[in-house]
Amino acid sequence: MKPIHMNHMSWPEYQRRVQKDGATVFLPCGATEQHGPHLPLGTDHLLAAAVSESVATRVGGLVAPPLAYGYKSQPKCGGGQHFCGTTSLDAATLIGQVRDTVREFARHGVRQLVLCNGHYENQWFLTEGIDLAIRDLGPNPPLTVMRLEYWDFFTNPTLERIFPEGFPGYALEHAAVLETSMMLHYHPDLVRLDLIPDDGPADFPPYDLYPPEPAWVPPSGVLSSAKAATKEKGGWMVEELTDRIAAAVRKEFG
Repeated sequence: MKPIHMNHMSWPEYQRRVQKDGATVFLPCGATEQHGPHLPLGTDHLLAAAVSESVATRVGGLVAPPLAYGYKSQPKCGGGQHFCGTTSLDAATLIGQVRDTVREFARHGVRQLVLCNGHYENQWFLTEGIDLAIRDLGPNPPLTVMRLEYWDFFTNPTLERIFPEGFPGYALEHAAVLETSMMLHYHPDLVRLDLIPDDGPADFPPYDLYPPEPAWVPPSGVLSSAKAATKEKGGWMVEELTDRIAAAVRKEFG
């Protein structure tokens, strides 16, 4: 089986894969952010990378090293910046990093690039970085970029299966059932089930304050309970994500 990790290859091998074979390159985008006492700080980029690896294996693609720092954690979807270990970027920094990276992949000869996002707060800044890079490359840019948030590929039947009592929404799922179940599937050695707190669901007002109010967020940083997380649920989700993202990549890139 061909290797899929860009950073495990020599440059001539990588060049052959992208220029001769036309391999799609996956760029995982995540964050270094608190995920409660039971999940590691790297959860967002670990999951983005793992999903990218699953899909790349399916479609004959390559996986680049992840962008491991993301946009600033927000109280309503990531707990906020007041947690030790959360290490975030300003918007302009993230935009610039994405802009430069996309341009570099174009220079390598990559023709199909997929940014797989695992951090809720990143979305519009990834979009801006891609847009500026495409503009830099001029008319008829040499590559096409797909940006996706992996959670958008869950179907309602799967969410109903995982949340028989009702889905709380993606924002409140920070460090909860979805991420914990997927980490149990991909990285069970990094999950501490014995430390899952009883916090949540968080009850936020319909407005924001600046500076943010840390008291709005449960002390653990978990916005909804992860106690219903299981490795089996993670397997259901990964199977669906892999199938549906691979189908999207094949549809757009052949």
